[in-house]
Amino acid sequence: MVSGGFGAGKTTLVGVISEIDPLSTEAVMTEVSVGVDDLNGLEGKHTTTVALDFGRITLDDSLVLYLFGTPGQDRFAFLWDDLADGALGAVVLVDVRRVEDSFPSVDYFEEHGIPFIVAVNQFEGAHQFDLDEVREALGVGAGMPVVNCDARSRQSVKNALLTLIELVLARRRAATGTGVTVGHASVFR
Repeated sequence: MVSGGFGAGKTTLVGVISEIDPLSTEAVMTEVSVGVDDLNGLEGKHTTTVALDFGRITLDDSLVLYLFGTPGQDRFAFLWDDLADGALGAVVLVDVRRVEDSFPSVDYFEEHGIPFIVAVNQFEGAHQFDLDEVREALGVGAGMPVVNCDARSRQSVKNALLTLIELVLARRRAATGTGVTVGHASVFR
């Protein structure tokens, strides 16, 4: 899953890494969203995800990663349980200009026991915080991977997803005592 606050860059992230044309349910924001969606700091935003984003990336010959991007507004939160069904892990994409918008995603994955990483999206003109400052602001522990990520950059997104995959595999190995690995040479063709 790819989650995070409204306008954090989830649709961009899924689109930049997907090997297929991503499915996007972006819709033009209408007058109905006035007073409901907080556009503070997002004045150029004119569309929003109303259901999900979907993409796919082949990791190796036997492993395909399906990416499901969540909508960022609270009014679409009812979709999250369906998107999370069977999820191996999640990326919580954070916009440091609106870090509080990430709290619902962090809370959701913690409450549901879904492994996740925090990826701090690098917006032009936004103040760059030390990753430990972001960790503290979100209230996540020292064992939680927090990485920088530019959702517009395939390589940057790839690195964030590799961090998530490594976390998921490490937790599975610890739980099962097996040595499951994914060869990095073939990851993300």
